[in-house]
Amino acid sequence: MKALVTGFEPFGADAVNPSREAVSQLPPRLGELAVETRILPTVFGRAIAALEDAVATVRPDIVLCVGLAGGRADLSLERVAINVDDARIPDNDGQQPIDRPIVADGPAAYFTGLPVKAAVMALREAGLPAIVSNTAGTFVCNHVFYGLMHLVATRPLPVRGGFLHVPYLPSQAAGLGGMPSMALDDIVQGIGIILRIAASRTDDIATAEGAIA
Repeated sequence: MKALVTGFEPFGADAVNPSREAVSQLPPRLGELAVETRILPTVFGRAIAALEDAVATVRPDIVLCVGLAGGRADLSLERVAINVDDARIPDNDGQQPIDRPIVADGPAAYFTGLPVKAAVMALREAGLPAIVSNTAGTFVCNHVFYGLMHLVATRPLPVRGGFLHVPYLPSQAAGLGGMPSMALDDIVQGIGIILRIAASRTDDIATAEGAIA
């Protein structure tokens, strides 16, 4: 079995992106699971194209895209991707789409293909703060998540995909007035746990992970 894990380039005012740093530290194998990694541009359109090229090259069974959610304290496994780009800041090419569909005739949303509740339980058992998140935002992270799930839905690919948001690193948070953060080693460990759970099961567990905010 093979996994493709992607991170993003730094964007906005951040010189570092924890997703790139963590993905770059993943080992090439986790037990029987082979792991390939790629870094995507933080650019609308080009990020999905780069992801599609990586999927075509690697031919993975599992795809986990990883991105930064500055201000969050938990490893946030995303439940749903929505069909809209609405950028608070420009991407790395200066684009700032507002209220624009990612796929013109695509469905309003796609749900993750990964067992996110089982993975969150495993993360917590390992001592890592984790949640099932119900919003991936409307920037390039959600753009890629939706693009991944649309690719899986519209082409004959035996791929299960999902998205993980990670917090700032402590070095970043220190310069941002004490924002929530997580050690790089913990993020890397968390990604490994998610991949192992995804490789070991296709079904999820039935436990309450709903949120009202």
